[in-house]
Amino acid sequence: MKTTPPDILTIKPVSLIRNLLFIQLLVACTAQADWQQEVHSPNGELSASITLDESGSLSWQLTRNGRSVILPSPMGIRLHRFSFDDGLKPEAAHKPETISDSYELWTGKQSRAAYTANQLRVDLSNPEGARLSVTLRLSDDGLAYRYEFPGESAAVHRVTAELSGVHFHPQTRAWLQPKANAQSGWSNTNPSYEEDYLQDIPVGTPSPTESGWVYPALFRYEDHWILLSETGMDGSYSATNLAQHSENGLYRIRFPQEPEVITDGNLMPEATLPFHTPWRLVLVGDLETVAQSTLGTDLAEPNRLRDTSFVQPGISAWSWGLLKDDFTIYPVQKQFVDYAAEMNWPYVLVDADWDQKIGYEKIAELAAYAAGKDVGLLLWYNSSGAWNETVYSPKSKLLTRQTRRAEFARLQGMGIRGIKVDFFPGDGASVIRYYLDILEDAAEVGLLVNTHGSTLPRGIQRTWPNYLTSEAVKGLEFMTFEQANTDREATHSAMLPFTRNVFDPMDFTPMVLGEIPDRERKTSNGFQLALPVLFISGIQHLVTTPDQMAEMPEFVRDYLRHIPPRWDESRFIEGFPGRYAVFARRAGSRWYVAGINAEPQARKLQLDLGFSGAEKGRLITDGANWRQPAITDFHTDAAEVTLPHGTGFVMILDASEETKHE
Repeated sequence: MKTTPPDILTIKPVSLIRNLLFIQLLVACTAQADWQQEVHSPNGELSASITLDESGSLSWQLTRNGRSVILPSPMGIRLHRFSFDDGLKPEAAHKPETISDSYELWTGKQSRAAYTANQLRVDLSNPEGARLSVTLRLSDDGLAYRYEFPGESAAVHRVTAELSGVHFHPQTRAWLQPKANAQSGWSNTNPSYEEDYLQDIPVGTPSPTESGWVYPALFRYEDHWILLSETGMDGSYSATNLAQHSENGLYRIRFPQEPEVITDGNLMPEATLPFHTPWRLVLVGDLETVAQSTLGTDLAEPNRLRDTSFVQPGISAWSWGLLKDDFTIYPVQKQFVDYAAEMNWPYVLVDADWDQKIGYEKIAELAAYAAGKDVGLLLWYNSSGAWNETVYSPKSKLLTRQTRRAEFARLQGMGIRGIKVDFFPGDGASVIRYYLDILEDAAEVGLLVNTHGSTLPRGIQRTWPNYLTSEAVKGLEFMTFEQANTDREATHSAMLPFTRNVFDPMDFTPMVLGEIPDRERKTSNGFQLALPVLFISGIQHLVTTPDQMAEMPEFVRDYLRHIPPRWDESRFIEGFPGRYAVFARRAGSRWYVAGINAEPQARKLQLDLGFSGAEKGRLITDGANWRQPAITDFHTDAAEVTLPHGTGFVMILDASEETKHE
């Protein structure tokens, strides 16, 4: 608010000096209150501003098409040596500049991505003279900002708090997943990002857990959709999440709980100057913008691998999903190798306790047998040291660089293609560093990596392309544990393309085409067949067993043999979080369109498939029997599907010769 100075013509000479000093102070305060910098998105639709108020406190806000989407929201950060929360003074506001980037992805919605944003950087100082820069980047799909600490110093600086927050309008609705409290759950394995999303709840609803809410966090205000996350993890910073309480719609950044560390590791960020925080992401647009955005990798650290030839996405057969612990034995795993070879899948995952139930020598024998069939083995590992009570093995072989490199060299000599690492302790800075160390050491010997019982990747898959997938979701295994989870499968699955799976690969371990022992499935096989296309993962660990697959018609097996390992392009067709989802994905000239319905009533879809360039296609959906899919040919100008609750479909479309050459 601008203050009007008094009329100086009325000032009496006797008090002239006193009043001039008052006027100077008033003008200075007014200038401080009005200190604001603004940046616009390349298409002009979004506008973000950063403001310094009278007390020297920072805030930001965001508009879309001239309408307020995010209210003035706090900024600031505290280090143990100095603080940047109030009393700040502007030092410089750099002229906005355009930032452009393009890069390759091995797992994601597209194989190549491009990023363009307008960047604003402001330099500030605190009352002690310490310097802070805040960089904002505004692209057509959202805002990213981070704090940067310039200079050079050998002294270690420790972050103690962030004041960052997002302030929503009171009418906003939210789709949020609680974060489990550290050291809770089975064998003290939480947090693992494996809770149910609370859907369409009022903004400001407190989390049922002290730990708050995880990313990505989805919101809707009027016709604006907003997704919050973070990216750009370089190993110096903790992962964060949203706090439990959000009074008046203000969601603040929250650091992890004390147990979320590796043995003797640090919880809070520690670094020497210069250093910076991760990017805070605020994705804004319509639902199509959210579903198709690559903002989470656009701002991630660039690819660190010189050689990516070993990074080969694909499908894996996996026994543990339905058969569990007792079947991690040599004869069964050999059967799954034969199964993968018959299905033209490149991988088999051998799960926990393989070192005890099969042994290194026999695993090497199995790896050689698999290689003769063009199948590679993936082996399970327990990440844990003292931070949980799990007994599954191999355990504690990855904790130090020395033991980890020795183990990886051994796997390389055995011809193993990758590892699945489970039971991480949370989000502390030392844990994030542990992830990156595993990925770096694995890359040196050509090993692929899958993490389970883990945090959200936060774009790390761009930095380390051998990081092909991560769980960080309440996946299909939970459907095998409790009937309540099985009952919620449809709604839960229809949430994930708009939340967990927007930016990062997700090892949901989908698709069971037979019965689940001791559970009643509530979704059809058409629904299940849609999931390997609908969900994005560098490796899809499919749950269906060889016996179940043998019961399927040949067209199902043919479809599953030829699902592309990597997508060139993705399109959101239609949907709504938790209700239904329809997406199209392209590899080469072939499009796959997949959809599922979680609504209580049947949904009739009339799909415009003109983008595909195809005149005809094949439709796989449910027949009269939910367990026996049907296939039909159709013309794309009459693409119509009716989906009862819990059903789904896949369309396969090949572009015409004319379209291929356009």
